[in-house]
Amino acid sequence: MLLLRLLVAPVLGASLLMAAQAIAQTTARPDTPNSQTRSTDLAAVRKLIDRGQPKEALRQLDQLAAQQPPPAGIDRLRGLAFYAEDDFPAADQAFAKALQQDSKDVEAAEMRGLTLLRMGRAADAIPLLEGIHEWSPASKVDPSYVLALCYLDTRRYDDARRAFARQFGFQPDSAAAYLLAGRMLLRHEFLPIAQEYAKKAVELDPKLPLGHQLLGEIALAGQNIDEAVAQFEKERDLNPLYGGIYDRLGDAYTRAGQYQRALQALQQAVLLEPTSTGPYILLGKVLLKQQDAVSAAMYLERAEKMDPSNYMTHSLLGQAYRAMGRTEEASHETETSEKLQSAGVLKLQPPQ
Repeated sequence: MLLLRLLVAPVLGASLLMAAQAIAQTTARPDTPNSQTRSTDLAAVRKLIDRGQPKEALRQLDQLAAQQPPPAGIDRLRGLAFYAEDDFPAADQAFAKALQQDSKDVEAAEMRGLTLLRMGRAADAIPLLEGIHEWSPASKVDPSYVLALCYLDTRRYDDARRAFARQFGFQPDSAAAYLLAGRMLLRHEFLPIAQEYAKKAVELDPKLPLGHQLLGEIALAGQNIDEAVAQFEKERDLNPLYGGIYDRLGDAYTRAGQYQRALQALQQAVLLEPTSTGPYILLGKVLLKQQDAVSAAMYLERAEKMDPSNYMTHSLLGQAYRAMGRTEEASHETETSEKLQSAGVLKLQPPQ
């Protein structure tokens, strides 16, 4: 009997100890989730933001923040939710807090830089973005692109060229880099420096595709029609099977009043780019100027089928129908054009 007690006692003691540990684990801090649960919760919140539900994401983040200790990454997600709501000051504060907690949080740095840019504080965004040399795994925006936009806003054009080149993998002083930067400068309406960069690109590589087209676009934006025509014609000679140049030539010829040459160029554009609506719309415009409403309507109806949401197509089609005496259809097209134009203006208005 004594031997039996000696054998049973250690086993019983170990069992009691294991039971006590199990009870302690189930009763101590039952409301504290483990790290895997926290990660799952944060991933679910991220999905809410990506699905366009930032308010619900913020509500759940408040609940997660009440846990002790709060899960890491809450402030970055809070910043993303505020950014999705266009509440940039709140997003900036959240991203700044996230960076205070983790200075190596690349996504928080990228998003804070983008937020500052949208707040009109490009100079403040630059130091954040200059230290980032690659995308974070979760980022949807190339930091080189955002940095380049910041450089443009602060008139650091050469730095912008280098940043755009890095985004595309170009050598920073190459013809392609100058052409790319010139194109972006034109988009932001910096015409003199855009022209300078486009000329530099063509000097570095006289046969560079799209170099003369960019010079033509810049000339067209500056209302220098003759120069635009000359540059577009040079591009056509270098790149004769590129349909887009015939569209641009047709536009330039139309503005110069050379309607027959415009028709020829635009019909060539249609042959090379049959799925693009631009040449059809321009053909309609030119034919209306030549008082050929029937032919104009034919091209414009084709453009309308391809893209019913273009207000210019409906406006020109209304003019064509009116010239043909089809007044009811003309009124309908004009009304449709006005509605589409109004809707487009509303979309462009900043949130209140």
